[in-house]
Amino acid sequence: MGENEMSVFGVSEAEEEIYRHFLRNPGTATDDLHLLLHSGPEVARACIDRLQELGLLHPDGADLRIFPTDPEVALARLVDLRLHALHQELQRVTRSRHVIDGLRAEQGARTPPPQGIEQLEGLAQIRNRIDDLAFFARDEILSVEPYTKLSPENIARSRPLDLRCLRRGVRIRNVVARTALDDPPTAAYLRELAAHGAAIRVTSETAERLLVYDRRAALVPLDPRNTARGALLAHRSGLVSNIIALFEKIWDAAEELAPAGSTHDTAAGTGLSGIEQRVLVSMCTAGKDESGARELGVSVRTYRRHVADLMQTLGATSRAQAALRARERGWI
Repeated sequence: MGENEMSVFGVSEAEEEIYRHFLRNPGTATDDLHLLLHSGPEVARACIDRLQELGLLHPDGADLRIFPTDPEVALARLVDLRLHALHQELQRVTRSRHVIDGLRAEQGARTPPPQGIEQLEGLAQIRNRIDDLAFFARDEILSVEPYTKLSPENIARSRPLDLRCLRRGVRIRNVVARTALDDPPTAAYLRELAAHGAAIRVTSETAERLLVYDRRAALVPLDPRNTARGALLAHRSGLVSNIIALFEKIWDAAEELAPAGSTHDTAAGTGLSGIEQRVLVSMCTAGKDESGARELGVSVRTYRRHVADLMQTLGATSRAQAALRARERGWI
């Protein structure tokens, strides 16, 4: 067997070998699969059961022969399952304060934090550490901040650091709550950052808070609903990678910040959001989904999800019909 390429998704080497076997030989019987694995029949049966549970295999026909799920569909499902598991793990980590308090009570003294993870207490300590991390950032800052507005003090504190980072060539990708655009000073500040090169997206669907600096340090609150309770600063590469994966999922589902003067990124007269309007134009002009997604800076899965929503909105059964109806309505 070769390298277990699907291990990152929690698929064992034996399970991957069976899935690859069915990709090469769809609809074959399962009687002799244990010979492929050099194991007993019960091991092969357990692998097949788990692959069906993961949605990578499915029985079809009266004789219940096994067929593989299309690799693109299968991998998309595994990614979603893995990100969901990582999200739950991150939530468990950020809610671990009661465990720390209990251990301190047992010991009667302050317990040092786990290696690679710092616990920050109080808003002053958190803000000072954020200022340090931003000041020394060299490559990239990722953030998800679902605030509804920023106070004048927060804007005055953040603007010099953010603009300094952008002038130094540090990439900033920031996801904020859509409701933050209802506050004029906050919206103006976000658009100022965008004008200086920051990539800003908005979302209505996340309560997560996270910051990642140079893909080496990640900050998450102990309680996302009450940041005053403290935060965890992770330097451990595995945990930081998991937090980055969560950020990318939120980023792909978010929409680009609308230009000044628009209303919540809605295209006038269509009822479509700005990203939907751009996808509509792209699906009528771009040759492939991959090209359209790349032009808009979104994942192929997000692009196709918008295409499906547009077709439903237009009552179309094909993309050609959707394009025709969009032109009839004057949307493109």
